[in-house]
Amino acid sequence: MKKNLLLSILLVSTYSFSQTDQRIYDIIDAVSAERIEKDITTLANFGTRHTLSDTVSNTRGIGAARRWIKSEFDKISTDCDNCLDVSFQRDLVEKGRNNRIVKDVYIVNVVAIQKGTKYPNRYIIMSGDIDSRVSDPTNFTDDSPGANDNASGMAGTIEAARVLSKYKFESSIIYLGLSGEEQGLFGGQGLVKQMKANGWEITGIFNNDMIGNITGVDGVISNRDFRIFSEPVPATETEKQRKARRFYGGEVDGVSRQLARYVDKTTKTYMPEMNPMMIYRLDRFGRGGHHRPFNDAGYAGIRIMEAHENYTQQHQDIRTENGINYGDVLEHVNFDYAKKLTAVNAINMASLAWAPAAPEKVEIGGIVEPSAKFKWTKVDDAVGYKIYWRDTTSPTWDNSRFVGDVSEYTLDGIVIDNFFFGVSAVGKDGFESPVVFPNAVFR
Repeated sequence: MKKNLLLSILLVSTYSFSQTDQRIYDIIDAVSAERIEKDITTLANFGTRHTLSDTVSNTRGIGAARRWIKSEFDKISTDCDNCLDVSFQRDLVEKGRNNRIVKDVYIVNVVAIQKGTKYPNRYIIMSGDIDSRVSDPTNFTDDSPGANDNASGMAGTIEAARVLSKYKFESSIIYLGLSGEEQGLFGGQGLVKQMKANGWEITGIFNNDMIGNITGVDGVISNRDFRIFSEPVPATETEKQRKARRFYGGEVDGVSRQLARYVDKTTKTYMPEMNPMMIYRLDRFGRGGHHRPFNDAGYAGIRIMEAHENYTQQHQDIRTENGINYGDVLEHVNFDYAKKLTAVNAINMASLAWAPAAPEKVEIGGIVEPSAKFKWTKVDDAVGYKIYWRDTTSPTWDNSRFVGDVSEYTLDGIVIDNFFFGVSAVGKDGFESPVVFPNAVFR
């Protein structure tokens, strides 16, 4: 009898934490390519959204664009009984700050916050960039529709707000329009300062920069592939942490890399038709994106974007040369693909906002022993924990064991020398925190 009861408990535990959640599929289905197309078209039709462009006109320039974005967030908030706190956040950047700032300018972000019901100071962020540019980064007058770079990411962020605002989450979600990206990532820098000053707890940021192109300059066409860029370890790590990595590992296991793995796993679970490509690099070779200011401050942050870029359609004057049409115009954007990547963001934000926080401290032991041992700090609302492990050469967490509501566990027969390990917290609906790589050792 006791044996049968134990078996039943194990089966229930296995079932509870291995099944999918219908709400995630509903979120995927709710994302609209038609609304995304309409929003990208509106943003492109402002003519230019250069950071230094007109701020007075209601039809042209970055001022008109950011006011329109705020008005869309306001409409969404009205539809969800004022569930969003919508505001502008701005900082003055003076002429000469770099060679792209040719006059004093206010860098103005649009911030829409969906407050969590239980942990309002814990934030998951999705961002798109408001601004655009042509070949000369200081040319703020010529047409620069920026349809893909980055009206697509901004439209995706607005659409995610429309969909997720229909749900309640215990953690807060921020839908963010950042400015000044093309001039030096100024929007993100200003907002990070405010976040640190306010003591916000940041689970991570999904920076969406170009999510609408499926035809690469190399001739590859794919509406399934997308890239997840993530730095290996935080820029803020201490010398003590760096020295510890030499002996214990963790060169590819920083908080941003764990966030990338989280997106990879969630996408493969709920959207198996998509092919997430984890790129082990902060960003594209020698280039940058608006997750970097968050990374510079030690926050987890990744860039989600198309896999196959076309450089003739980025940062280009609109023209035709040698039979090639240059310029970032609407005709090159695939709205169904932008819908898919918007859904990727939405389901991962929802999963994180429904999940417990990650354990703050994870200790590992088992040196010269036949088993790996773990201790961790418990977190609120976790009904249990999962221990993950993988071959040291594997990019993903390939093995796991749900170990229940405990704060220590021993994996018998698993030799610590041969694998990397981590621990996540599991909530009552099965949603998990990001995995935490061990940050302390015990004997």
